Amino acid sequence: MKPFINYLILSLFWIIPLFAQSLELPRLSTKAEVTQQIGLSKVAINYSRPGVKGRKIWGGLVPYNNGIPFPWRAGANENTTIEISDDAEINGKFIKAGVYGFHIIPSETEWILIFNNHNKSWGSFFYDETFDALRVKVIPSQNEFTEWLEYGFEDITSSSVTVYMKWEKLKINFKISFDENEIVLKNIREQLLSLPGFGWEGPMEAAAFCLNNNFNYDEALEWIDVSINRNPTFQNKIIKAELLLKIGEIEKSDKVRKEAFENSSEKELNDYGYELLNKNNIDEALEIFKMNISRHPNSWNCYDSYGDALTRAGKNDEAIKNYKKALELAPENKKERIRKTIK
Repeated sequence: MKPFINYLILSLFWIIPLFAQSLELPRLSTKAEVTQQIGLSKVAINYSRPGVKGRKIWGGLVPYNNGIPFPWRAGANENTTIEISDDAEINGKFIKAGVYGFHIIPSETEWILIFNNHNKSWGSFFYDETFDALRVKVIPSQNEFTEWLEYGFEDITSSSVTVYMKWEKLKINFKISFDENEIVLKNIREQLLSLPGFGWEGPMEAAAFCLNNNFNYDEALEWIDVSINRNPTFQNKIIKAELLLKIGEIEKSDKVRKEAFENSSEKELNDYGYELLNKNNIDEALEIFKMNISRHPNSWNCYDSYGDALTRAGKNDEAIKNYKKALELAPENKKERIRKTIK
């Protein structure tokens, strides 16, 4: 019996470590994540935040050692990682979509930022430059004192964002730019192979995106024809007319536009007029609202909208005449607003 007990104790000695786990306790350098959406694209940074804690950081805790034996981990603990959802440019240099381990080689003047294909190492201790995807150089600038290392985003546009890192009294930044039109176009093509591709609205929205962003006209015309064939409307015909105009097919454009206007409702013309106003096409908007009045001479809304366009054109006296006509025809619940506009 005794040998069996000894065997059992020995077995437990080996088995217990298999089930044991270290306690989860608060970290000295807390984990953080910052994310920014740019159009349909995304940039996400995961890092741990060390504190200054009265220490000399640059040239001290983070030595100016030119990356020998290895660069700074750009944070604490595990790899700092930067995820880029789509192909992009960093300070004008191409980088593929992916998750990158982020490292820095600092010096007194110029810093080297490293985007490495290994992203699951502990800090920079296992850094291997043969896996570098991209290196860019930046110049640090003086900044207000920051106790805890901080990453963030600024100068955000529809196709780019500037990433910054600041700690102690220094700050660096770099710009990530996306070809957002191409990214959206790729996304549109994928969506049109799914449910949005079955109706008439999806192809119309795809064509409108290309029209509004001035590119990809041939494919946009294919999409708008699909939309019109499924359900001809004022809106998709106008989009086709505008696309034909973009490629120099003036006669075809005029024919489609005339067709659209012949079958348009008061509301469709009114909405189109305001769309033109929003694009600052004031003269064209005036013609549309005037056409609507000629078709619907007893509609208070037509005169009211024409008054809005005349006001935008700086023709206030003429605008007031049309607002007064709108006031005469308008229902009671609209009159007070029109009076205030006239005043």
